[in-house]
Amino acid sequence: MAAGAAQPVKWFHGTVKAVPSGDTLVIMKKTESPDVIPPEKSITLSYLIAPRLARRGGIDEPFAWDSREYLRKLTIGKEVSFTVEYTVPTIGREFGLVFLGSQNVAALVLSHGWAKVREQGQQREVTPYVTELLKLEQQAKDQCLGKWTKTPGASEASIRKLPASAVGDPSNLVTANLIANNRKPMSMQGIVEQVRDGSTIRVLVAGVQSPSMGRRSAVENIVVPETNVDEPNGEIIAEPNLPLTSAQRLAASAASASDVAPDPFGREAKHFTETRVLSRDVRIVLEGVDKFGNLVGSVYYADGDTPKDLALELVENGLAKVVDWSASMMDDDAKSKLKAAELQAKKNRIRIWTNYVPPPSNSKAIHNQNFTGKVVEVVSGDCIIVADDSLPYGSPLAERRVNLSSIRCPKMGNPRRDEKPQAYAREAKELLRSRLIGRQVNVSMEYSRKVPMADGAVPSGDADSRTMDFGSVFLVSPSKPGEDDVSSAVPAADQPLGINVSELVVARGFGTVVKHRDFEERSNYYNALLTAENRAKNQKRGIHNTEKEPPADHNTDLTTASTKKAKDFLPFLQKVRRHAAVVEYVLSGHRFKLLIPGQTCSIAFSLSGVRCPGRNEPYSEEAIALMRRKILQRDVEIEVETVDRTGTFLGSLWESKKNVAFVLLEAGVAKISTFSIDRISEGHLLVQAEESAKQKKLKIWENYVEGQEVTNGGPAAQSRHSKEVLQVVVTEVLEGGKFYVQTVGDQLTKSIEEQLASLTLGEAPVIGTFNPKKGDMVLAQFTADNSWNRVMIVNVPSGGVVQSPEDLFEVFYLDYGNQERVPYSRLRPISSAALSAPGLAKLCSLAYLRVPSLSDDGGEDAALYLSERTLSSGRTFKAQVEERDTSGGVVKGQGTGPLLAVTLLDPEDDSSINEAMLQEGYARLEKFKRYDTKERRDAYQKLKEVEQDALKRRAGIWMYGDIGSDDDEYPPPSGKKTGGRR
Repeated sequence: MAAGAAQPVKWFHGTVKAVPSGDTLVIMKKTESPDVIPPEKSITLSYLIAPRLARRGGIDEPFAWDSREYLRKLTIGKEVSFTVEYTVPTIGREFGLVFLGSQNVAALVLSHGWAKVREQGQQREVTPYVTELLKLEQQAKDQCLGKWTKTPGASEASIRKLPASAVGDPSNLVTANLIANNRKPMSMQGIVEQVRDGSTIRVLVAGVQSPSMGRRSAVENIVVPETNVDEPNGEIIAEPNLPLTSAQRLAASAASASDVAPDPFGREAKHFTETRVLSRDVRIVLEGVDKFGNLVGSVYYADGDTPKDLALELVENGLAKVVDWSASMMDDDAKSKLKAAELQAKKNRIRIWTNYVPPPSNSKAIHNQNFTGKVVEVVSGDCIIVADDSLPYGSPLAERRVNLSSIRCPKMGNPRRDEKPQAYAREAKELLRSRLIGRQVNVSMEYSRKVPMADGAVPSGDADSRTMDFGSVFLVSPSKPGEDDVSSAVPAADQPLGINVSELVVARGFGTVVKHRDFEERSNYYNALLTAENRAKNQKRGIHNTEKEPPADHNTDLTTASTKKAKDFLPFLQKVRRHAAVVEYVLSGHRFKLLIPGQTCSIAFSLSGVRCPGRNEPYSEEAIALMRRKILQRDVEIEVETVDRTGTFLGSLWESKKNVAFVLLEAGVAKISTFSIDRISEGHLLVQAEESAKQKKLKIWENYVEGQEVTNGGPAAQSRHSKEVLQVVVTEVLEGGKFYVQTVGDQLTKSIEEQLASLTLGEAPVIGTFNPKKGDMVLAQFTADNSWNRVMIVNVPSGGVVQSPEDLFEVFYLDYGNQERVPYSRLRPISSAALSAPGLAKLCSLAYLRVPSLSDDGGEDAALYLSERTLSSGRTFKAQVEERDTSGGVVKGQGTGPLLAVTLLDPEDDSSINEAMLQEGYARLEKFKRYDTKERRDAYQKLKEVEQDALKRRAGIWMYGDIGSDDDEYPPPSGKKTGGRR
């Protein structure tokens, strides 16, 4: 057949991009690069006329739709060869031959009866090629194929009954009714007829918006004449373009000035969409309607046997961005996929995100910090404290505060600032307490974030902010089968074993998922959290139930009430022998705050018959740590005997049917109080536990000698003439009357100084070869004088991984007692020889005195006075050791070794710094202890006279009169500070 046709001058190859009618194809050139928009041609099959589809205000010609569909299904997306035989410039159309493989497309259309041969004019010679086409047309007629069918009514039935909106007039399309009649998203099959831009194809693609294609001048519609290509003689006649009038030229000039160029990558986005869906079968899921009546939905097309989401493809390829107004119509799963794809495109800086600059973030990823441990405390619905199993039992460093990643629960409030808990805050905390306390969990730390110290403040530096660590916590197994209804109860292959606690909280409606900004670190299980939140919203659980009032709190807090009110409650607590309670706080080793649900009250409760060391006394912290591990936030039973003058209830407490007083005595961190032991039914068991600890010389009994009175820190003080006196220089002043000293003239001091001076240190180590960890001993260069000193790492950069030479480490100088933050470049490994000697800095406190801390009134003045008298003077002092705490005193993680209670004497006049602090009103005397020796009582009485004189003069802390004295054994309950979280 092709042999009779004129030989084409040049053949082209391309892919059919669109089929606008039964005799016209849009063919684009093949290209290797996806970022290159190839040239394209609209080719009308030579010598053929297919039935015409409806235009605005018209109807289809018979069989026009069937003709177009045959050609579309035959060629769309396929490679073809074509040549241009002739063009008609007046209408801008090109006519030619198109071959699909070895088959002539025009011949195929004719042979199936979907077009006719254009009549040749008398002046034209009929070529052999046209003759061959006429034969094919006649054969189709003879066989009644296609448009030549003789079936009655077939011609009328082939004409589509289209609404005006289908042919360019959307004014009569009531889209709201289309969606309203379908509660669920409506799915339908369709063919894409037009692509306006990357995300608009007569139906908007939900959730995304591609770059605009700009706006063309309206004058184009003025100068293009109407053209008729169906003249009976086959000629294509067009009216010639008339010259523009002055008014038209003026309009054209104004219109061209208002043209809007396409957005960057606008053409690429449109080309991307056209090559995938134009003239193709797609599935459209209608999600909603915008305020202009445009349908908004998702478009799915076939890529081989795989259906693909056009919106997701556009976003993944950086050709569209997510827009909230239409994304809100989609389900949460589809919306989260779009958000994730957009974030990845931004990270890869693809196309429209090429110059994207992420907003500043205060979060930083934490890598490879997974651990297991037991939950010690639930701070709130989104914060817990876990004791790391890899660290020694009872170590302060073992307890790690973990904030749950990517969720936010109602705040618990702050009684000291009269802030009440928000709705469902107590329920969220109680959920975690009942599920987690004392249970084994897996913790995966994920990121850290700096937050301002005060709500609403903007952090201007490290001093104004604190770092919070976030992670995902997994409960190894539920207490009862099926009690935790979360989707991740069966963990994924890449998920630690157990139930995601964050997902549990969100699914119960006690928390919300944080909407993170771009590039902000988030939970590794963020999508699961979003699914749980959506499920809670649908079920109207917890905070998502706006129709139900949140539970009210009817508990009475007797710890902040008057003593009279506490005594009024005593008969109710004694009416029943034992009460179920929950330990809310551990105030000291033997004193707690309890919640009694049955009596709807909270009380201060002290164990009857036993006493633990008071605050700042040896083994006080050990007793508190033991109780935190054993009973904090546990369900216990109590028996109330009486209430003391401060409103504290006295009695016995059992956890798992075991008397807690017995546990304290057995561990050697408590002593029997003889005046109340007779009231306890299990008194004989407590005496046996104390005797056992004495025999084993545990803790406070480590220096016990039969028949000798002991103190918590060691044996009774020696006589004055045998007291140890040291020549010292003060190297650092802390708070609360504590300071570090270094002995003068000591041979060990000289040896260490010489050893450090002889060190030859090279360049800063390469990052990765030297990784100091918390608690490691290394060398650090002091900022003030660039000298190298022995230090202990106190804190490491967030995440624990060094990323820059400027990453800051907080260090403690072992030989001086001070701390500072130094960059990684000023750290070096330490040799074993330099590490063998103990630290030279000795931690001391002023004997007999209680000095206010920095956070208390007068604390800063006291620290400043002590610093001026000792540190700033640079003089040598005599330190007379009154008491030695051998338990290993530690102040805020600084240093180790004994804590020396000393009387600091000025060698010039033998005056006492201790006495001067009392005289100036910067300190007060410690509480008199019943087991003090006669010598200590005499010293106490002498200093008492100095204190009374300062009180009369209203000096320092006495300016407002007698501030009273705290009872170490019976501290009054109040809403004031109680020592951090205890």
